[in-house]
Amino acid sequence: MSARTRIVGWTLAVVALALSVSVFATWTILLVRLEDRVNAELANEVEKLHWYAKNSKASPPALLEEYLKVNAPDRHETFFVILDGKVRWRTYAEPPAALDTDRALVARMAAATEPTWDWAPSTAGLVRWAVAPVVADGEVEGAFVAIVFYDLERREVVEAVRVLGLTALAALVLAGAAGWFVAGRVLAPVRLVRQTAERIGGSGDLSRRLVVLGDDDVSALAATFNHMLDRLERAFAVQREFLDDAGHELRTPITVVRGHLELMGDDPDDRAATLALVTDELGRMNRIVDDLLVLARSEQPGFVTPGEVELADLTVEVVAKARALGERRWRVDEVAEEQVMADRQRLTQALMQLVANAVRHTVPGDLIAVGSAVRQGEVKLWVRDTGPGVPEQDRERIFERLVRGTGRTGAHDGAGLGLAIVRSIAEAHRGTVRVREANGGGALFLISFPYEEIPLTSPYEN
Repeated sequence: MSARTRIVGWTLAVVALALSVSVFATWTILLVRLEDRVNAELANEVEKLHWYAKNSKASPPALLEEYLKVNAPDRHETFFVILDGKVRWRTYAEPPAALDTDRALVARMAAATEPTWDWAPSTAGLVRWAVAPVVADGEVEGAFVAIVFYDLERREVVEAVRVLGLTALAALVLAGAAGWFVAGRVLAPVRLVRQTAERIGGSGDLSRRLVVLGDDDVSALAATFNHMLDRLERAFAVQREFLDDAGHELRTPITVVRGHLELMGDDPDDRAATLALVTDELGRMNRIVDDLLVLARSEQPGFVTPGEVELADLTVEVVAKARALGERRWRVDEVAEEQVMADRQRLTQALMQLVANAVRHTVPGDLIAVGSAVRQGEVKLWVRDTGPGVPEQDRERIFERLVRGTGRTGAHDGAGLGLAIVRSIAEAHRGTVRVREANGGGALFLISFPYEEIPLTSPYEN
């Protein structure tokens, strides 16, 4: 059973229950009110007779005859007078059923010595009657009888409830149709999510997306599903890139290691040279794996851990660490005195990668400078050198994976992952990295990301 059918079914069940309770309650209330109205009408007839008797000086038979003439019955009512145990007069309107011919009932009414109410069957259904005896000198001289045909009155209630029931049934049908239509419109995005998930599961194509319209909860669900697909697509892409990069980069050192081990002889010098080469290749493989793991983690939410970073300390610390990488003219261009929210370790890693890259492309005596600044709402971190610089056509390409630059010797160096790591760290800080020609020649690598000022807090705050 589909969700649409279940929703409409449960909705109709609730609506049907509510309408049934409403119809039953209406039926019960109308019947109670009908009985109260009939009893009140009969009591009113008895009261009117007593009032008429008090204001009349006629004898009981004449009083009853006169009262019957002046008091016309309403619809579904009939009156008659009993004298000497027999029906003497009756209203002119023909009643639905002749109860005045029922001797047993007439005898019971004639025997009443005080106002009496009761039920009786008739050919027109159940009736409610009341008898009001007229007493003179302690003797019952006659009686006035008022009869209401209760079942005829009840038929009107039944008809009203029947119309109410038909109306409720029509409302239930309309509610079902409207519910089916509305449920279809509401569940359409959910159905589209399911169909898209099925197509993705069948084809493996994570590029499909849902069209998000409106700003309700279902639209939010579609947007969340699209966001999940974005993350899944990126995660699978990172996985494929990792496998491709690992296979591409590790294949060569593994081949080198295997070949030298297979050709290694018994000569101690040859074994020592082979072991040195194998150790170097294994070290390079370890660096490649570490770099690939850093790139893979860069797509995870916890890649950076923001904290308070003193830009001045960061800049000076990077220069101090970089001095051991080579004999260069090291310099601090500029330092920013601000504190920012960033990941100190990742920024240090990015700057050290840029410094190492500058060392590979310069020679002893060349200048390498590191600087930091905050300008126009952005944090600027840079490394510049007086090396050969980067050709304009390569300035975007060198930040891609497995793209190696050419050093001063003309040979390709590294695995081509260092600058890709720098770009990942910059993007994790919602920033960018780019390279341009430095003033006076050489290359200038610039990392930029938004400046987030650390709020000042009072030492007295808890």
